Amino acid sequence: MTSLTIRHAVMPGELDLFNSFPYALNREIATDLDSGRRRPEWLWLALRGDRVTARAAWWSRPGDEHPLVMDILDVADGHTGDAVELVRAALPDPAPEFTRFLPPTWQRSEADTWMTVLEECGAKPFVERLRLQWEPGTPVPPPTGRLTFRRPREGELIDLMTMVLEGSLDAHSRDELTRMTPRECAEEQFRTELQKYPSPQDWWRIAALPDGDPVGFVIPAHNGYNPIIAYIGIVPAHRGRGHIDDLLAEGTRILAAEDVPRIRAATDVGNAPMAAAFARGGYRTFERQVDMIW
Repeated sequence: MTSLTIRHAVMPGELDLFNSFPYALNREIATDLDSGRRRPEWLWLALRGDRVTARAAWWSRPGDEHPLVMDILDVADGHTGDAVELVRAALPDPAPEFTRFLPPTWQRSEADTWMTVLEECGAKPFVERLRLQWEPGTPVPPPTGRLTFRRPREGELIDLMTMVLEGSLDAHSRDELTRMTPRECAEEQFRTELQKYPSPQDWWRIAALPDGDPVGFVIPAHNGYNPIIAYIGIVPAHRGRGHIDDLLAEGTRILAAEDVPRIRAATDVGNAPMAAAFARGGYRTFERQVDMIW
């Protein structure tokens, strides 16, 4: 057998070679390189002669020094060992989370060699998520009049984000709370995620009762790829009263008014209340996401 070579993919000349495995993210790699979301040194190949037997790639937000997530790992049939060698050679320290997008009805099978490779390299499944989509023409529930909506006041959103972490069903939030206080978690997410979206903060909304008492918030945004419902939450004192439907409908209306081609969202498979709210709001599951951690 031809000897194994593990190296960076040379961009842009080897883009077609790197994309010789079919995957949904292939169409984004060139623009990700141009925008700084990927770097050539974060794209790796395992080759035997001219044949690619495995590939791996990492992604970040523009301007980040280190990769935020490993989001590509593909393995040719019969070359699991090559992929293991590739991951061990290329994996940054500390190792970022791994994410893969899969069909909505996905269940693990022997065909998921990427998962076998990652487990052999020390990773373990962390959470499965539903990726959801609203499309133009889908009815949006009309306002009920129970809540009023306004822009966040200075410092208010972080206060509310801190409050909604109590009893959170989100696996990533629960994991972060083992290392940080709720306030620290909220400040970190506000700084590293919400503030970095290129879309206007004018879209952000606080929901309140007629007496002014805040109920929760919704963050419509654009992540550079799609319009999204970036974050939505109800404070503990007002949960279980159906307010989540009003918040989601408001966020959907704000984005739909921008004449968007779609709206994306995601929630953990285990967050049944939020998944049900998205279904009531006209969002359908179009993919499943698997996250793994080291």
